[in-house]
Amino acid sequence: ASFPQLCGLSLEASLKPLVKWLSDTGLDKSQIAKAIASFPQLCSYSLEANLKPRVQWLSDTGLDTFQIAKTIASFPQLCGLSLEASLKPLVKWLSDTGLDKSQIAKAIASFPQL
Repeated sequence: ASFPQLCGLSLEASLKPLVKWLSDTGLDKSQIAKAIASFPQLCSYSLEANLKPRVQWLSDTGLDTFQIAKTIASFPQLCGLSLEASLKPLVKWLSDTGLDKSQIAKAIASFPQL
């Protein structure tokens, strides 16, 4: 992954708070490293506008802390997807196909690229 803008981000204002928040969200050091290495754009996302709402959505969808950490580590691009245009319609579609909340959570946790 290439993201030269990473060099312009503030260590104190952007990167350290992101790593702390990811840790507080349940990701371990190797998961944080994997997420940032595979999708460095994650470092440029706003905690308030992008990351916290996506994690809240994952929780509301039924994922537990372990599943949320695994999902972000394996598919950090999810944090950049639109809640209204992508994520909520996906859950509605899965629900319309007959999956219940626990099945939807398992599907998202198992294959977040869905």
